[in-house]
Amino acid sequence: MAPATVLVVDDDPVILKLLEVNFEMEGFEVVRAADGAEGLERARAVLPDIVVLDVMMPRMTGYEVAKALREDHDTAHIPIIFVTARAQSSDVERGMELGVDDYVTKPFDPLDLIARVNTLLARSQAAAAATATATAPAAEPPAEPELDAGTATGS
Repeated sequence: MAPATVLVVDDDPVILKLLEVNFEMEGFEVVRAADGAEGLERARAVLPDIVVLDVMMPRMTGYEVAKALREDHDTAHIPIIFVTARAQSSDVERGMELGVDDYVTKPFDPLDLIARVNTLLARSQAAAAATATATAPAAEPPAEPELDAGTATGS
């Protein structure tokens, strides 16, 4: 099975590198973006398995990126984790209203973030499998045996 692809979007180059190194050490394929607009472009081009997204960024905020991803049919299913310094309950609520799957505040433990990513990926894969099973065509019932014309008349 191919490694999961994580899109990491953060305007802080130190955080971006920290996340990239930690995810790569855990076997993920990492795609990076340095601001919200670039993150949205990369998400649409790559269709990653999960997006780890900062909130406060130039050109486009994490809120705007999350909203755009949720409104796009091709990206609406991708799990999103906000990783941000914005820790007030109103910030968390706003993220959850946009459909963000998890919210991690800075400073954070990279191993905790990786565990959260793995949990969301497992949940996403289980949901995809359930959807595929539910939408798969039903098996054809066994065909009725055809009767020989001589058998049907009792001859």
